[in-house]
Amino acid sequence: MKFTRFTQGSTVYTGVIKDSTIQEIKGDMFEEWEFTGNSFSVADVKLLAPFEPNHIIGIGANYVSKLEDLPSELPEIPVFFFKPTSSVIGPEEEIIIPEGIEKVKFESELAIVIGKEAKNVPESEVLDYVFGYTVGNDVTAPQFFHQDGHWTIGKSFDTFTPLGPVIETELDPFSVKVEAKLNGVEKQNSATELMIIPIRKMVSYLTKVMTLKPGDVILTGSPVGAELVGAGDTIECEIKEIGTLRNTFLLAKESVKSN
Repeated sequence: MKFTRFTQGSTVYTGVIKDSTIQEIKGDMFEEWEFTGNSFSVADVKLLAPFEPNHIIGIGANYVSKLEDLPSELPEIPVFFFKPTSSVIGPEEEIIIPEGIEKVKFESELAIVIGKEAKNVPESEVLDYVFGYTVGNDVTAPQFFHQDGHWTIGKSFDTFTPLGPVIETELDPFSVKVEAKLNGVEKQNSATELMIIPIRKMVSYLTKVMTLKPGDVILTGSPVGAELVGAGDTIECEIKEIGTLRNTFLLAKESVKSN
């Protein structure tokens, strides 16, 4: 199923997309819900980020360019970081480049959505705790990285975590490709088998550190090919089985003028 959130007028709805129609649901998508009987045309609504995340956790430098580059030994402590929920936007919303800089970096990623509380989960059981998957763009301003390696500020600006267009619950995460097109030109296209820390190990490790809860998002890393972009550029992050997450970049000073 493809779950999404959307607006028509001033009302926010949750629904399930099938073909070009959204069937509204009520209740908690992670637990109990039911169809209301109302339906909407995708063409008549504005899609939002498909849910409101609880926590957002990213992993750094998690792809190689080819299988033979995968390390024989995995890092003892993977590089994880948090992103604030205030950085989340949905499809077609503008990514605002902070004042004082001209460019930021796009990073197309497979995003895991946790569906139930998870603590000390063995790798063999990880997928039992996954609700579904969406496309994420881990936008980054490396100019704000701390010289000692702290990434938080450079990852945390408002609009720096586009998610969408849907949560796909019927996906084999091990057989998809993470892609990105910048102004229509392909920049990223890698299979998830090129991850250094694979999905099961990644999630299992996190559950040994913290309790993951429904609505937590794990950004699984971005393939080789991400680059700096500027105002007016359009990025399309895509996993074909999920959909395309499209956003345009805008300078902060231009954003203020347009308001």
